[in-house]
Amino acid sequence: MNKNPKLPELLCPAGSSEAFAAAIEGGADAIYVGGTAFNARMNAKNFTKEQLSEAIKLAHAYGVKVYVAANTLIYDNEMDSMLRSAEDAYLCGADALIVADVGAASRIKSRVPIDLHGSTQMSGHNLAAAEYMAKMGLSRMVCAREMSRDDLRELCARSPIEAEVFVHGALCVCHSGQCLFSSLVGGRSGNRGECAQPCRLPFKNKGGNQYPLSLKDLSLAEHIPELMDMGISSLKIEGRMKSPEYVRDVARVWRRLLDEGKGASKSDMKELAEIFSRGGFTDGYYKRQIDSKMLGIRSESDKQSSRELVPFEGISKKIEIEMSLRAEEGRPMELTVTKNGESVTVYGAVPEKAINAPISAENMRKNLCKLGNTPYVASRIDVDIIGEIMIPVSAINALRRAGIEALSEQPKRCENDFKDSENISDEKYNKSERAKGHTAYFHFPDEIPDEAYEYFEIIYVPAEKYDGRTNGIALPPVIFDSEAEAVEARVKRASELGCRHILVENAGHLRIAERSGMKIHGGMRLNVANGDTAAKLLASVGDVILSPELTLPKIRDIMVKIPAARVQIYGRTPLMITEKCVGRELGDCRACESGRARLTDRRGVEFPVLREFGHRSVIVNSVPTYMADKADELRRNNINSWHFIFTIERKADVRRIIDCYKNGTPPTGSVRRIKR
Repeated sequence: MNKNPKLPELLCPAGSSEAFAAAIEGGADAIYVGGTAFNARMNAKNFTKEQLSEAIKLAHAYGVKVYVAANTLIYDNEMDSMLRSAEDAYLCGADALIVADVGAASRIKSRVPIDLHGSTQMSGHNLAAAEYMAKMGLSRMVCAREMSRDDLRELCARSPIEAEVFVHGALCVCHSGQCLFSSLVGGRSGNRGECAQPCRLPFKNKGGNQYPLSLKDLSLAEHIPELMDMGISSLKIEGRMKSPEYVRDVARVWRRLLDEGKGASKSDMKELAEIFSRGGFTDGYYKRQIDSKMLGIRSESDKQSSRELVPFEGISKKIEIEMSLRAEEGRPMELTVTKNGESVTVYGAVPEKAINAPISAENMRKNLCKLGNTPYVASRIDVDIIGEIMIPVSAINALRRAGIEALSEQPKRCENDFKDSENISDEKYNKSERAKGHTAYFHFPDEIPDEAYEYFEIIYVPAEKYDGRTNGIALPPVIFDSEAEAVEARVKRASELGCRHILVENAGHLRIAERSGMKIHGGMRLNVANGDTAAKLLASVGDVILSPELTLPKIRDIMVKIPAARVQIYGRTPLMITEKCVGRELGDCRACESGRARLTDRRGVEFPVLREFGHRSVIVNSVPTYMADKADELRRNNINSWHFIFTIERKADVRRIIDCYKNGTPPTGSVRRIKR
């Protein structure tokens, strides 16, 4: 545990009670865990309410904080259950909740008096995102792993809330909160804690890397002095799916380096790699060196070079306490227990005058020091016996237990602390104006046919490609602070050319949109999965596109309450947004720009790869969502405002698709349907 208040917090993972104890053993200042629902690692053992309560008591005895992850998207029919989980975490003594869903965060904030941390699943990657979270009442932003040292330094200098940074562990190739690959292709949602990790699988390509999406594990251990100097509040180790031994040993290395205030040496990095690595570690995002050296898989040589970890057998370190007992005939025994200068006093049975052999101070000490099943060890025991007395050993043991229980007692929390939670989607926004007409996004403006201008109310194109032919632009899904000036210049130019609508894909980009003077619309990357999230965002945008992960019944539930919502009913949905140029790993960097790049999986299924602003890559689905022949069913589900995505389609394809939706034509090839 950190004994220097100037050091950043060392935050360690625990996917089980054993790993939780291992984190304490390794020197964690704080531990993050998940309950049995609503956390982004649903395949970990996780914690029941009873296990969570005991774990928090143990952690607090060691001066360690506990954060409970509630960092998945929440559906409307789950909101009450989610709130009960948040209440349970509070009553168990949790120090904070980690949240990812905007609507859920708003509901928790209005009801439960607990700190909220914005998960990396909220895609916070700039100062404006931190400011947005601060307005929501959050106290900390978990920063995107893709942020560079310059991005982080700028954020820490100006952020109104704490910054938490991942410093060790597995890396997703996609920006957190923006990956739909596992969900739309494999049926297991990463945004719901069930990611199947398709990025770790091999892909076919000509002359490129066989594992173009699998990244090495992150480690910033060599940069510890710089991280400390930035003013980062918390350094986070990933690994809720890892073993107790992994958690203990990685935490132990980081604890030592932090306490010494130095970066890892080559031998330290070797030690970390022997615990676990995928062909070594990467700090490519941090150093802005984003290249093929970041890629890695867990090879046989990695396994062979890993050292055998010493089995974890429980917490070995004890907490020193002092005990002072006063015993006198006719008066209740008085025991004072002191830890770190703080004392509690308890009272016990009343001693009687000794008839034969009086109890000795030494015998009392022997019974008081029996602390084997507790985290404590007595460094000093004072016994003051007045007169000759006798008292049963059981009474001394009971007094000792009462003293330890009082020392470990948590601050009182009760249900009276909760306030009434208002469903923010029920009143204000069910009377909002219905989203008008249909909208479309075209990745390639040159592929917009004349028919599209008649069929769509708004046509969006990437802001950097705007040439005045459409009435809408889409902001890039990722805009680091270092890129904001360039993006704003493009937005200003679009406005001067007559653009009137702007599509925002991240809450941290609202400021740019607001300064544009255009009408603001919310995109699908905002992850709107419930009415509360929609209502919260509608305070800033005119309408919002719902998450493509929703089923028809879930969409209907939202549309009934939130008329100003749209649904994507055609197009290849973006599955990933990556910092890396995927085309380069496929053997042709320029192919992404023209829309020719394809990522081919083991079954021969091809996923188009497109270039985004900042030389990022967007991987889109192999098949389009298609609902032209289901128009009546859509309308029965109150879905009347449609959004289309055109990526690799040419003008002729677009004309044909518009005709299909006008005429209700069934599909002719493989398509994806919105699930019932």
